[in-house]
Amino acid sequence: MSSTASANTVSRNERLDRLPVTDKHKRLLVGSGIGWALDAMDVGLVSFIIAALAVHWDLDKSTTSWIASIGFIGMAIGASLGGLLADKIGRRQVFAGTLLLYGLATGASALAWSVGALMVFRFLVGLGLGSELPVASTLVSEFSPRKVRGRMVVLLEAFWAVGWIMAAVIGTFVVSQGENGWRWGFALGAVPALYAIYVRLGLPESVRYLESVGRHEEAEAIVQSFEAEVDPAQIDHSPAPAAAETVRGGIWGPDMRRRTAAFWGVWFGVSLSYYGAFIWIPSLLVDQGFTLVRSFTFTLIITVAQLPGYAAAAWLIEVWGRRITLSTFLAGSALAAVLYGFAAAPWQIIAAGCLLSFFNLGAWGALYAIGPELYPTPIRATGTGAGAAFGRIGSIIAPLLVPSVLAFGGPTAVFGVFAAAFALACIAALTLPEQRGKALD
Repeated sequence: MSSTASANTVSRNERLDRLPVTDKHKRLLVGSGIGWALDAMDVGLVSFIIAALAVHWDLDKSTTSWIASIGFIGMAIGASLGGLLADKIGRRQVFAGTLLLYGLATGASALAWSVGALMVFRFLVGLGLGSELPVASTLVSEFSPRKVRGRMVVLLEAFWAVGWIMAAVIGTFVVSQGENGWRWGFALGAVPALYAIYVRLGLPESVRYLESVGRHEEAEAIVQSFEAEVDPAQIDHSPAPAAAETVRGGIWGPDMRRRTAAFWGVWFGVSLSYYGAFIWIPSLLVDQGFTLVRSFTFTLIITVAQLPGYAAAAWLIEVWGRRITLSTFLAGSALAAVLYGFAAAPWQIIAAGCLLSFFNLGAWGALYAIGPELYPTPIRATGTGAGAAFGRIGSIIAPLLVPSVLAFGGPTAVFGVFAAAFALACIAALTLPEQRGKALD
C-alpha cells in the first residue's frame, strides 16, 4: 500500500484505525503494560506493608490509614498535572518521567527512618503514579485500531492484576518474613526507575498529539512505520464511522459537562470501594485472628481472581459495548461487597473475595477503556486525568474512613459502604454515552 497515496484520501488517524493489530501494537501494549504492572505492584505492596508495620512498629489504625492515604493525595495531584502535561508536551515524555519519579521514590521508601519520612516518600510515589496511569491509557487508546480499541485498553489494565499479584507474592514471601521485610519489598518496587529509560526510547509518541501541535512529519513517519508491517489485503477499507463530535469549551463546556459529571462519579465510587477494600483486607484479616502469613496467603488467592475479571471485560466490551459492560461489573462488585461483609469462615472469605476481585477489576478495565473515548484529542488526556484525579479523592478518603466505620459496625458495615458506592457508580455509568465503534477525532 502506498502511504503517500493513502494520505491523500484518508487522514492519518483513519489509516491507524483501519489497520489490524500489528507487532508494533503488541509492543506498545506490552511496553505500557509492564509499566502499569509495576505501578500496581507498588500500590499493592502498601496494603501488605501497613499490616506488617502495624505489627513491627506498633502503629494504630489512624497512623496506618495516613500512610496509605498520603500516597493517594499525591496520586490525585499527579493525575491532574500528568493529564495537562501530556496534552502540552506529549504522552511519551510524561509517561517516562513519571515512571522515573515514582520508581526512585519507592526505592527511597525502603530507607525510611520514621513514619514521617515514609509519608513524604509515599506522597512522591503517588505523584508519579497518579500522573502515569491516565497518560498510558490515553497513549494505547490513540494507537489502537478502532474495532479493538476498547479491548486493547482493557488488556492494558489487565497488567494491573499482574502487578497486584506480584505485590501479593512479595508480601507473602518477603514482607511477612521479618522485621525488615517491608524494606526489601519497597526495594523491589524501585525497578520502574530502570524501566523508564526503556519507555522513553522504545515507545512512539501519539500521532494524534503530534498532529494537534503541528508536528506532521513525525506523525507521518510513525503511521508509515505501522503500515509497513501490514499486508495491504489486511487493511479495512470499509467506510469510517463518524468521528467523535466536535465540542464547545473544555471538559466542563456545554457539550461535555454531563458526561464529565458521570465519569467523575464512576471514578469516585470505584476508587473509594476498591482502595478501601483491597488496602485494608490484609489488616482486617489479621484483626480477625489470622496470622500475618495466613492473611497474606488469603489475599494472594483473592488477588489471582483479578485476571479472569479482566479477561471477561476485555471480551464483553466489544460484544456488549462499554456502558453495559461497566454497569454490569459494577453491579456485580456491589453484590460481592455485601457477601464479603457477611463472610466469616475462611472459605467464605476467599469465595467472596474472589468475586469482589473478579467484578471490581473487570469494572476498572471497562472504566479505563471508556475514559479516552469521551473526549477529543486536545482535551483527551486532560479529561481522563481529571476524572482520575477526582476519583483519587475517594481513594484518599477510603483508608481514613475504614477505622471509624469498623469501630461502629464491624466488617459488615465497612463493606456495606463499599457496596453502596459501587451501586451509585453503576447508576452513573448508565448515563455515559456509548462509544463502541466510533472513531476518535
